[in-house]
Amino acid sequence: MPRPTRALALQTLLALALAALAYGAFANASDKLARQGIVAGFGFLGRAAGFDISQRLIPYAAATSTYLDAFCVGLLNTLLVSGLAIVLASAIGFVVGIARLSPNWLARTLAATYVEALRNLPLLLQLLVWYVAVRVALPEARDPAAWGGAYLSQRGLVLPRPEFLGAAWLVPLAFATGLLGAFAWGRHVTRRVAAGGEPGPVLLPGLALGLGLPALASAGLALAGRPVAFAWPVPGPYGPEGGLPVLPEFAALLLGLSTYTAAFIAEIVRAGLASVARGQGEAAAALGLSRARTLRLVTIPQAMRVIVPPLTSQYLNITKNSSLAVLIGYPDLVHVVMGTVLNQTNQAVEVVGLTMAVYLTLSLGLAALMNAYNRRVAPVTR
Repeated sequence: MPRPTRALALQTLLALALAALAYGAFANASDKLARQGIVAGFGFLGRAAGFDISQRLIPYAAATSTYLDAFCVGLLNTLLVSGLAIVLASAIGFVVGIARLSPNWLARTLAATYVEALRNLPLLLQLLVWYVAVRVALPEARDPAAWGGAYLSQRGLVLPRPEFLGAAWLVPLAFATGLLGAFAWGRHVTRRVAAGGEPGPVLLPGLALGLGLPALASAGLALAGRPVAFAWPVPGPYGPEGGLPVLPEFAALLLGLSTYTAAFIAEIVRAGLASVARGQGEAAAALGLSRARTLRLVTIPQAMRVIVPPLTSQYLNITKNSSLAVLIGYPDLVHVVMGTVLNQTNQAVEVVGLTMAVYLTLSLGLAALMNAYNRRVAPVTR
């Protein structure tokens, strides 16, 4: 038998064996579910959930919402904490990574101590420490600390909740426009420097656009007699009621994920900065650039081609490690779906498969975005 034909035959046999194995597993699972009186399929998602969720970003009521609504609430909670942890861990990691190469002995030592301490302790233990520390340090729920209409207690931080109704939607629109303007300005400065032009400020104009536009929109609405309304929290017998609550479980998970992953990001940043030839910094100093401007305009742009690939792995780890929220009771996707929904419906195959598909989609989507960014910062080869 010719070699190509033999290879094709072996691949066909392997594919048939895998298909038979998958069919056998599916048939066995369906038979066991049928014996227990459980109907296979995703029809259960349309049934009433009947349980409450402590944190929700969309309307949700235990009496009327479905399991699909609960799934969406858990997914949004996972996306919220993962997105904020990625931003916070990146900021901390870059600062600590730059400090690792600082000529200042104290800054360099503190950064090294942070990295060695946090990356060598289990994340599960750190989450427990943050959760206990957050709750113990806060006042009792019956006697919360109050300032400026906000309340802080062991049940979390309760803030005034803005009501973007009617013309008030102009404020978030102005905020989004400001972020786009800040991004466009940063791109403009980068292109101007690449073309040999003079570098310009980026941080202050970006803050002015991101914060100034919504402030102007709020002021304009107030002058027009249509200010943004707020739902203010009020004291209750068991703690503050109303407003916008920030759970201590959310704060502990966010801090734990951010500080832990930042230790690894710091080492990635340090290695990336060290990969840039020393002559680049010396040339920038000869041109009169300060150390901060040298980092921003010369060293970091060249180091990003080394930083981005391993940084992608850390971002994926944040998304997957957020499932440890089940330990401290934060209602993320795993806590809601793999916990309460699975216990109530017994649809183990569907629930597990759906949860795995979501995390796989999130990971592949994030990896695709980072790979696209990596292609942009990669050096141009001839």
